[in-house]
Amino acid sequence: MKIEGSVALVTGANRGLGKAYVEALRAAGAVKIYAGARQPSDVVDSQAIPIRLDVTSQADVDLAAQRCQDVNILINNAGVMLKSPMLAEGSDVSMRREMEVNVFGVLAMIRAFAPILGKNGGGAIANMLSVVSWFTFPSNATYCASKHAALAVTDAARIQLRGQGTHVVAVYAGFIDTEMAADLAGPDAPRTSPRQVADRTLEGIANGVDHVRADARSEEMWNLMRQNPEQVEESMQQAWDNRFESTQTVPGH
Repeated sequence: MKIEGSVALVTGANRGLGKAYVEALRAAGAVKIYAGARQPSDVVDSQAIPIRLDVTSQADVDLAAQRCQDVNILINNAGVMLKSPMLAEGSDVSMRREMEVNVFGVLAMIRAFAPILGKNGGGAIANMLSVVSWFTFPSNATYCASKHAALAVTDAARIQLRGQGTHVVAVYAGFIDTEMAADLAGPDAPRTSPRQVADRTLEGIANGVDHVRADARSEEMWNLMRQNPEQVEESMQQAWDNRFESTQTVPGH
């Protein structure tokens, strides 16, 4: 679909990647952009329309759907990462929080906006996932579990919504230069600019691509997972045994 002339809603739009999505949509010609954030006052882009939106609150999601009846692009960007190993103390608390935002929040937004998108001609939904949707990094395992689940939600929604003309896009990236990933790797680790991820997502929407690999790290890991998944498993075991988060083996959004 065309980005020019579209009406979009971005979740988690107040900073980092969400802010970059707002900027990229405007540059691509979107005529209206709703910027969802738990605190609307945190949205600093004067050309966006701030709306209160905590994706874990069904009341907020319902109100957003009532207000944003003209949307034809939904960007599910809001996310949380708590950096917990699976068997660490409190990992259940971490994983519940990550699942609430990264999985159930995405599902709630899709369920609320799918009828609106259908009414408006189909449109598109882009879900911000991660390279760890494909494998598990042990020191960040609960987050990985949430992104595995979010990928399943994305794939299932694509199948169910194709008939109404809604294109559901999965977006993958490694390290993005945002606050979320700031301490996941050393200072010299390569990071992708948020704007690159946003621009490639919009290119994917415009070109009808189901799976957008938005940076070099996602391309590398996609190819490696297809060609030699055992190598990935071995490197994850080594990372855990050494308790050393190598910049070569620690991907994450």
